[in-house]
Amino acid sequence: MTHRDQPLRLAAILLLVLLVNTAYIAAFASPTIFYMSSVVLHLVLGVALAIMLLWFLRRMPLGGGLFLVAAALGLFLAVRGNTTPHRWALEAHIAVAAAALIALLPQTSARYRKAYVACLALAVLFPASITLYRRAHPNPDDRIRNPLIVPASMNEEGGGPRSPFFPSSAKTNVGGIIPSNFFMDSEACGRCHKDIYQQWKSSMHHFGSFNNQFYRRSIEYMQSVVGTRPSKWCAGCHDHAVFFNGRFDRPIKEQVDTPEARAGLSCTSCHAITHVDSSMGNGGFTIQYPPLHQLLASKNRFIQAADYFMTYLDPEPHRRTFMKPFMRQDTSEYCSACHKVHLDVPVNNYRWFRGFNEYDGWQASGVSGQGARSFYYPKTSSTCSGCHMPLVASNDPGNRNGMVHSHRFPGANTAVPYANQDQQQLDVTEKFLRSGFISVDIFAVSPVNDTGTAMVRRTGEGPQTMTSFAVGEEAEQTGNAVIREVGQVAAPIDHSGVALAPGSTARVDVVVRTRKIGHFFPGGTVDAFDVWLELQARDAAGRVIFWSGRVDDDGKGPVEAGAHFYRSFQLDADGNQIKKRNAWQTRSVLYVHLIPPGAADVAHYRVKIPAGAKGPIQLTAKLNYRKFAHSYTGFAYENRPNVSGQITDRTPDIPIVMVASANATVPLGQPVWTPVVHREDRERWNDWGIGLLLQGDLKGAEFAFKKVTEAEPGYADGWLNVARALIQEGETDAAKPYVAKALATDPHLGRIYFFKAMIEKADGKYDDALRSLETTVAMYPRDRVALNQAARILFLERKYAEALKYLDRVCLVDPEDLQMHYTRMLALRGLGDAAGAAREQTLFRRFKAEESSQAITAKPRLISPENNNERQQIHDHESVPL
Repeated sequence: MTHRDQPLRLAAILLLVLLVNTAYIAAFASPTIFYMSSVVLHLVLGVALAIMLLWFLRRMPLGGGLFLVAAALGLFLAVRGNTTPHRWALEAHIAVAAAALIALLPQTSARYRKAYVACLALAVLFPASITLYRRAHPNPDDRIRNPLIVPASMNEEGGGPRSPFFPSSAKTNVGGIIPSNFFMDSEACGRCHKDIYQQWKSSMHHFGSFNNQFYRRSIEYMQSVVGTRPSKWCAGCHDHAVFFNGRFDRPIKEQVDTPEARAGLSCTSCHAITHVDSSMGNGGFTIQYPPLHQLLASKNRFIQAADYFMTYLDPEPHRRTFMKPFMRQDTSEYCSACHKVHLDVPVNNYRWFRGFNEYDGWQASGVSGQGARSFYYPKTSSTCSGCHMPLVASNDPGNRNGMVHSHRFPGANTAVPYANQDQQQLDVTEKFLRSGFISVDIFAVSPVNDTGTAMVRRTGEGPQTMTSFAVGEEAEQTGNAVIREVGQVAAPIDHSGVALAPGSTARVDVVVRTRKIGHFFPGGTVDAFDVWLELQARDAAGRVIFWSGRVDDDGKGPVEAGAHFYRSFQLDADGNQIKKRNAWQTRSVLYVHLIPPGAADVAHYRVKIPAGAKGPIQLTAKLNYRKFAHSYTGFAYENRPNVSGQITDRTPDIPIVMVASANATVPLGQPVWTPVVHREDRERWNDWGIGLLLQGDLKGAEFAFKKVTEAEPGYADGWLNVARALIQEGETDAAKPYVAKALATDPHLGRIYFFKAMIEKADGKYDDALRSLETTVAMYPRDRVALNQAARILFLERKYAEALKYLDRVCLVDPEDLQMHYTRMLALRGLGDAAGAAREQTLFRRFKAEESSQAITAKPRLISPENNNERQQIHDHESVPL
């Protein structure tokens, strides 16, 4: 080889090395020093080859020219950043480089051609084979899957009693504590993600710990009564900086002013989660502490500059580290890790007790697209992030088409931004609350007639779960059914032309309908809120003649006791109301009033028209939301000025947000009670019927749904809903023609086949019922009630092994499903598996409601007529004294 050929030989060797390097970095994007060094080497090799090819451009103009273009694109990415907005440059860099390599192939000398072809093949086939291997053998941690072996106690959850984090289910990859600064470096993330960082700074995630006075006070109280260890159950989802570093054994009062205690939930609190155990919640996740954290968290400006440069040069390792596949593919299951909870002996010194639960109601509803029996289905299903992380405009490096998901996490917490004097976050929250996800309708009016006798029946065949939250479509409809004649009614109130006579009393029905909301309304810790429906009536002179739901102290005090509340009224062992966010002391519930997604509630008001009233009467209904009950806010701030937040000199007046409202005008005169049916009112009739059905007013629901069929005969759900009411009443023969009509109208609705199966099951036609259920399950393979019903029928047919297959499918949806464990226990007994049946019996008894706990309700029912009234499934509200 001549001296003139040495540069060409060197270029050939560098090109071969570049191809091998390309094969590696295309196959593995890992946050390691070796990988990032390889990325830097890729840049250096490309620049070096581009300079050398300038000398050989005449000899190889096409290949060399293309390579120079690819190199220029690479330099552009190195300078401007290889971010999503520059994806076009990366794709062009790859395409032009590939074209250059192909163009250089004919000009490669025979000496290097075999090596060149081999390296070209390696650059293509090696990354492709690695990709195919990963698809064939995916990392199990990439998705969230429920176990088939269900914990029989809290000791079997998370790391168990030996874990420093127990009774929280949270874990770390190192098996123990990790440095607190891992959760205190969000500002470092903000150097690149400026918009997202600013959003997060105002969010409830940031103020999820002891920088939030409302949370702080509840934990201080809990620790003062039961010590620090049970409070770790809360800390696993609230207090990462002071929890994962092992300092939660010390009372928080002694360290509440430390930076760790006030760090809140950081970027790494969510984005460092590498595994979620299941959808059973309770902080069941694993936080990974990366080996390079101390290096990357360095305050050295040279190290920071190097980190910044390499992250922008190849962001893929950064993305894979902090955006796991389950965060997008199993979003709601990911959120369920902290937004679904249960308590047990290590926390409440009592037993298993369901706390708040945002996941199950969503999963079983039409909003998720997984529930087969919903009343309404949106055009497209959605997850938690669809509502609580809406797209907002941003130039953030991770933006897509100029948009990012908001990290303000808009929800319903107006108390914390108000206490923080954060007007922007408060405005976002109030706008979210008024976004139309729920509506109010003053729908019907009827004369008050108490002469009839209502018959009460118990409906539903399944056992009930021990819960302080509501149960929706994730279980069979159970509870008391009230059989009473509908009587006279005028509806819709604004179309019926009804008039009210002075001196008379009328029952006014107000319908509250959940629309664009994927969980129960309200959600969260529903023992601590003020959420209520207010109805006011004024005559033409402006005189208030009726008022239910009034707030004392000019709208700043407590809500009157007789209002129609949406909450969980929980009781301690002595029958006292749980009102200090002390769920760990809950032993029973007086009532739970929440509205499922895609459903409705009906509130009934006895409105007395004074003899001297001047018509017309103006009715105004308002759905009001105050984040915390007046009593709890007072409790939270009783130790001021030693409180968190910007308001320290007084107890804040938490704003009351009118979430939805409706108005109706009724003239005075001789009433004519006439229901009016128009096509445009079909949905209003349906909503009213849904509310009555969920209250157990089966005859009223049947009446309303029949009006739906009159308003729009082509609406299949109208016919089906009549059948639902009849089936719940036990009138399955009467329901048959309505199911047949629904099928004839729309044979593609999976829910029709479910109710058809219930009729066939009642008739003893088990094979027919199974075929109908299989049709439903084919459309909705994760509807646990349909799966449970199929298993139950197979058990009745003594096909125990087949029943267990269906029950395994239920377990993969919800390992804590009570009906599943009951049927599994029976099926295993049928198979002679005594050990398996005994374990299932333990699980069944763990989750099953303790009926005797209802004896605790005797005291509050006796003390408060208003609370006792609200406890009844169907009840009327009267006016406060005026």
